[in-house]
Amino acid sequence: MSSIKMFEKPLGMRDTFPQIYEKLEAVRETGRTLLRTKGYDFIKTPTVEYYDTVGKASAIHDATLFKLVDSQGNTLVLRPDMTTPIARIVTSKLLKEKIPQRLAYFENVFRAQQQEGGRPAEFEQMGIELIGDHSVYADAEVIITAIELLQAYDIRSFKVTIGHAGVLSCILKDYTESEKQAAVLNELLVKRNYVGFEEAVLTFDLPKTKSDALLAFIEEAVSLSSIEAIEKYVRKNDALDYMQKLWKLLAEAGLEKYIAFDFTLSSHMSYYTGMLFEVFAAGSGFPLGNGGRYDGLLEHFGAVVGATGFGLRVDRLLEAMPQQHIKNTTALVLFEPGAFGRALQQASLLRGQNKRVTMQSTVGLVDAEAFKEQFQEVVYCYKQEEEQ
Repeated sequence: MSSIKMFEKPLGMRDTFPQIYEKLEAVRETGRTLLRTKGYDFIKTPTVEYYDTVGKASAIHDATLFKLVDSQGNTLVLRPDMTTPIARIVTSKLLKEKIPQRLAYFENVFRAQQQEGGRPAEFEQMGIELIGDHSVYADAEVIITAIELLQAYDIRSFKVTIGHAGVLSCILKDYTESEKQAAVLNELLVKRNYVGFEEAVLTFDLPKTKSDALLAFIEEAVSLSSIEAIEKYVRKNDALDYMQKLWKLLAEAGLEKYIAFDFTLSSHMSYYTGMLFEVFAAGSGFPLGNGGRYDGLLEHFGAVVGATGFGLRVDRLLEAMPQQHIKNTTALVLFEPGAFGRALQQASLLRGQNKRVTMQSTVGLVDAEAFKEQFQEVVYCYKQEEEQ
């Protein structure tokens, strides 16, 4: 092993140092407290799943799955998301016990990266799944919960951008001449390639009324002042009615200032078939998370029930949260040989005052002065003398 390889990590993997670890634990505890008060039970799934079940159903691109083979020759994957494993568990067992199910998680997921990707291959996700409820009230609850989580983390400058896969699909089909053209435009929207969208519309040689409508749609649909503004592009349908009902519920909750509509919103997660949304916040250049309605995923596991939820990227949450300095340790009890018992008593006393305490012998230090600088309070324990 070369001296360079000795300190390298697999592509996309990251070490978590103490201060970041403490922040992650604080995020976990805050999220757990809030979600449990809203009736969500936490769940844990295996790190490794079968490729033929979770891997294929996950809608994560096959090239980004970490694949393994077990001793029986079965292809396995490191879980690429949490929604699909939870769907597996719910349909196999939990829906027989209670419906709807409200479940929450805080787990790592894994997605392989290309050499030039520069993105994490392992990261923490936190989220909820509300399974067994087809109603618009379930979608409203999920969005409200996402907003309340951001507020619990003291994130104030954020937006939840909402779209609907059904509305977008209707527009693309109405103003193109084939399913292939509609699919091309949809894929460009998944990539947020609006320039490419406009170029593709022009190359399709569509009737002028259709091409003009698509070009006007792409300009206007990303910043709508109201849902009614999209009605000029789409015939009246159930999806549009659904979004109007959802907006009324969110307004009733007093959350209008956090909501924006973007009917160009599309996801690479093909199981989102209804309402979908993304969460953006100042401090992060990427979405903090996304969610939506994914009734079709449950059908893959043989259950015809409604399902909605969201997942937040914890590393991006940390970018958007106010900076807080977490100190390593509040107090140091520094003791000489022969004063170990006295040091134990002193440390116990300080811990009884809800302080974090490190005990350290003087003979174990190379640079005592540098070590003491890491602590707010230093208590000395000498063999023959009282503490000073």
